[in-house]
Amino acid sequence: MSDYHPIQSPKLQQELQHPGYSYREYAPGDSLASHVACYWTMDFHADNGNQLHRIIPDGCVDIIVDRRSLSCWKAAFIEGLMTQFEVMSLSQAQSLFGIRLFSESAQSILKFPVSTFIGQHVLLEDIWGAEGLFMVEEILFADSTSKIIEIVEHKLKYLLSINKTPTNSLLHTSMKYMYTFKGSISTVDLAEKLSFSERHLRRTFEHELGLSPKEMLGIVRFQSMLQELYSGTHSSFTDIAVKYGYYDQSHFIKNFKRYYGILPKQLSKTD
Repeated sequence: MSDYHPIQSPKLQQELQHPGYSYREYAPGDSLASHVACYWTMDFHADNGNQLHRIIPDGCVDIIVDRRSLSCWKAAFIEGLMTQFEVMSLSQAQSLFGIRLFSESAQSILKFPVSTFIGQHVLLEDIWGAEGLFMVEEILFADSTSKIIEIVEHKLKYLLSINKTPTNSLLHTSMKYMYTFKGSISTVDLAEKLSFSERHLRRTFEHELGLSPKEMLGIVRFQSMLQELYSGTHSSFTDIAVKYGYYDQSHFIKNFKRYYGILPKQLSKTD
């Protein structure tokens, strides 16, 4: 099981949720915990106005299924790694199911490097073919979230059992170090621990993930800070920011706005 537990905006700002809006996360089974960060659902009933749905970078890749789709064709797609926030304004009814995959092990399920999905929506049937369509069809006919998870876990375990592509060991080990240090390690120190040059490390990340190790470190550090904020164990927002190496306030605010889209004080009621 990974030590990294990314968090999304709806869990941090539950007070902003519309009465007809619901976002939930579900833990994977133990055998998939090293591949799946969580399963999630987002439902919106457009009876009482619009709802903003904020998505923040979490270092993960998502398979997303539109449960309101009338056909399994084009009902599921891959959402690649994000490096800045996005905000969706929901005005029509929505019902989504998502599979959030850790980036270092996503290729063993998706069959392609994560860099393939940067900046574009790739349809699930384009990478899984008929098998993807069959799974989506089962999801669309399922009558509960627990049944959907059962369907998905069966499919993921099958894909892993037949996968013959070796995991990139450098990427995997690099990400484990990032999680262990909660992103608070320089690329120089990371490369030294791995006994590789910074240049080789950067090339590996750009080929496998489509972004630099420095960018991923920033996302992991930011997410680790948010997770601690959510846990409620910090004494103040300033203290937790310093703990995660944000010593320059202007730099911290700039990073926060890039990843979250708001000022830190708008999220936390503490100073």
